[in-house]
Amino acid sequence: MNDLKPPPGNERWRSLAKWIGRRPESLTLLILGVAFGVSSLLSPYFLDLYFIFDSTSLYIEIGILALAMTFVIISGNIDLSVASGLALVAVVTAMLHVQLGLPMELVIVLALAFGTLLGLFNGLLVAKLGLPSLAVTLGTLALYRGVAQIFLGDHSLSGFPEWFVGADFIKAGGLVPLPLIIFLLLALVLGLLLHKTVLGRYVYAVGANEAAARYAGIPVDRVKLAVFALSGLMMGVGALLMVSRLGVARYDLAIGHELAVVTTVVLGGVHIYGGRGALFGVVIALFIIGFLRSGMGVANIPSENQLVVIGILLLAAVALGNVMEKLRKQ
Repeated sequence: MNDLKPPPGNERWRSLAKWIGRRPESLTLLILGVAFGVSSLLSPYFLDLYFIFDSTSLYIEIGILALAMTFVIISGNIDLSVASGLALVAVVTAMLHVQLGLPMELVIVLALAFGTLLGLFNGLLVAKLGLPSLAVTLGTLALYRGVAQIFLGDHSLSGFPEWFVGADFIKAGGLVPLPLIIFLLLALVLGLLLHKTVLGRYVYAVGANEAAARYAGIPVDRVKLAVFALSGLMMGVGALLMVSRLGVARYDLAIGHELAVVTTVVLGGVHIYGGRGALFGVVIALFIIGFLRSGMGVANIPSENQLVVIGILLLAAVALGNVMEKLRKQ
């Protein structure tokens, strides 16, 4: 008869923690519902379907950077230079087209290549010199932003072709903006890369136990180079979309976005110490942050207060993940 009794409270929490540990995106989905509800309460204008889709363009660059950051963090590293790298790619893009007169089609290719090189520079310092990624990317965070400021100072560059400017006004079915479509396609491709390929399995293995991965014959250094190169490539994609949306390039573009990017990844269920996580949860987390930002925006909540909310979300996501991990191991 004792077997028919419900498990004690602690056992229930452990069972819940184990289930969430296997499906961390389930908790993220719940938070998404809460975020949508809170945002709709902040302002009735938030519930307008056109507003919801249009507002995605304001934070889609964060999502694109977060897709690559997912690979980096799962591998046991971090890249804090993503926003500064985006700004530097944007400035170089503007200089190549506006000042040097290169065709925009060529500039797009060069921007993607330059972003990849920025990521590879981080990767080389981490993989080949054995430096910690936190220290390396803190340094390049300042370096990339500083170089961008040296190039342009406090000035901005504009003068891009009409076909390039205003990507967020190109809408499928008159509703879904092009940047959102690009983000979802990238999420699909990178999700398959992470979860269905050998490279993806290597990324998880390196993040779970780098020493064991080396012993098993996994090319750890090449895996690190690959994830940082991917991060750089997404800097290029994000820079092109941001310049298209704003129509100008400045050294201070995306300033502070690194916090939102890391928050998105951790809130999406990716373990901050690496080895675990799913891209689907990161996609959901992006819309959580986007809904909250949009809701606070239409409610006229100051941007500095919005940063406070994002910071609290990051702390809560890390704390909740640690609590669930301890319960799961009991």
